[in-house]
Amino acid sequence: MKLPVVKPLYVFLHWLGAPVIWEKSVGAVLFRETGAEREYLLLRYPSGHYEFPRGHVEEGETEEETLRREVAEETGIQEMNVYPFRTENRFFYVAHGSEKMRREREKRGTWIFKRAFFYPAETTEKDVQLSHEHREWLWLPFVEAREKVTFANARKVLERSEAYLQKRKRR
Repeated sequence: MKLPVVKPLYVFLHWLGAPVIWEKSVGAVLFRETGAEREYLLLRYPSGHYEFPRGHVEEGETEEETLRREVAEETGIQEMNVYPFRTENRFFYVAHGSEKMRREREKRGTWIFKRAFFYPAETTEKDVQLSHEHREWLWLPFVEAREKVTFANARKVLERSEAYLQKRKRR
């Protein structure tokens, strides 16, 4: 089901009693300079899609604190320089399988309206220690990463981040 991720629709569906929830995530378009090129880190999720590390904002956390915690939890990477450029990715999905059961147990909505914010973040670390949430990791140059990323909205996040980094480099 494809729905626009806008607050009025969420409020309307909530009013009707639908099992909706509005969530916010923060993540990193993590990259490293290898001398000749810039490589981006992509993670393969259990469903098979490739994207960037990200996760839910916990109560009292800033976006940067969430980004750093999630990157560390999902990749083991601790050291990074987070750039002051923010892109947004909005999407809607319906939880299935174990995620649906967990959400129902926690009395959380199973129709998820998600706003995910991403910041470019540079690291010198190469080794990745994957969490249980992922199946594979890849460091890829921009063109290959752009082809590998699964969803069009994640591709736009990558493209905007690369454009920002190119513009910074020219200054």
